[in-house]
Amino acid sequence: MSVSLDQTKSKAKSFFKKLLWILLLSFVVFSGVYYFYRTYTLSEGTRTGVLFKISKKGKIFKTYEGQLQLAGAAIMNKQSTFEFSVNNAEVYSTIQNMEGKNIRLHYKELVNAFPWQGDTDYMVYQAEEIK
Repeated sequence: MSVSLDQTKSKAKSFFKKLLWILLLSFVVFSGVYYFYRTYTLSEGTRTGVLFKISKKGKIFKTYEGQLQLAGAAIMNKQSTFEFSVNNAEVYSTIQNMEGKNIRLHYKELVNAFPWQGDTDYMVYQAEEIK
């Protein structure tokens, strides 16, 4: 039982073709699961306070970042400050006009935001001024 060189080449080619398809399919499935994990919403809610910082910053990915002094906090410290990201330019311009005012931010907390979404896992999608 001798196997010819052509048969061996054919089997090897078939094996590597199957291996390539398996690797490609594995990559696609892994990428889909990873994307779902990184964009999964842990919680949604609102925070109320005085907006004291909003800016566009970043070295590679320019993102909109802000800080809110939470309502009811007498002194400003790390626990009384809510840091958030905004990934919509319209919402950013709305929030920018409310700097120094008492506002309510509606946000979604992500498991782990992508770098181009922002520095924090809190994504603000709506803001309203409280009168």
